[in-house]
This record gives sequence, C-alpha cells and structure tokens, in this order.
Amino acid sequence: MWDMAVMAPRMRAVLRIVAALLFIEHGTQKLFGFPGPPMGGALPGTFSLLWFAAVLELVGGALLVIGLFTRQVAFVLAGQMAFAYWMAHAPRSFYPVLNGGDAAILYCFIFLYFVAAGPGAWAIDIARGAEPEPGPLPKDVASLRR
Repeated sequence: MWDMAVMAPRMRAVLRIVAALLFIEHGTQKLFGFPGPPMGGALPGTFSLLWFAAVLELVGGALLVIGLFTRQVAFVLAGQMAFAYWMAHAPRSFYPVLNGGDAAILYCFIFLYFVAAGPGAWAIDIARGAEPEPGPLPKDVASLRR
C-alpha cells in the first residue's frame, strides 16, 4: 500500500525531472537543431530573443533536473512560458490547440506548481538546506503503522 506522505514528494520529483528533461529538449532543438530542426528551419541568431529563450530552456531545465534553486528557476521559466504564449501563440488564435500554445500553458502551470510546492525528493536544494526534507522520515512511518 502506498503511503501518500512518503510517495507524494517522490512523485513530485518525478514530475520535476520528466518535465525538465522535456523542456531541455526544446532548448537543444532551438540551439543545436537536435533532435530535429528548429521551428522555422533556422537556428536563432546569437543574443536574439529566441536564443535567450533556448538558453533559459537548456540551463533552467538542467537546474530543475538536479533540483538546484528549484523555486527561483521555476518562477523564471513560468514567466518565460507566459511571455512565449502571449507573444508567439495567442496572436495566432484564441484556442490553444489551434495556436500551438498548449505546451507553453502546461509548462507555465507546472513551473508555477513547483514555485509553490518545492522540488520534492531527490533535489540538491534539500542537501544544501534550502528546502526541508520531504515527508515523514522512514522511522516515523514505521511508528505510525503500529
């Protein structure tokens, strides 16, 4: 049986890591043309708005994977996704499925969740003392089951 006090921080960490790995993929596509060519076909010019977005996706995604400065990075990335949605997607259509902005909306709210909830388990933020240990300690769980 799953104990939610133990499993919730671990599942939050899984969400953080998977979302960050997918987010990194967007950055590598824009910067390096990998795993496929960037939208529009051309790599962004250095120090262009798209280049800065790609660097944020790559560096911010990597920081989220390891759980370092999770709340601060998530706040910046949520802002980036909101900006991307309103600048690049919303002018195309009112409906996110038609304007291609559904991923930007999901990323924005996932990142806002991490601003509020913290990194979950398996984060450097916990090791450096910036975040509390998630959930009860295993000895506490054992005593609760008696």
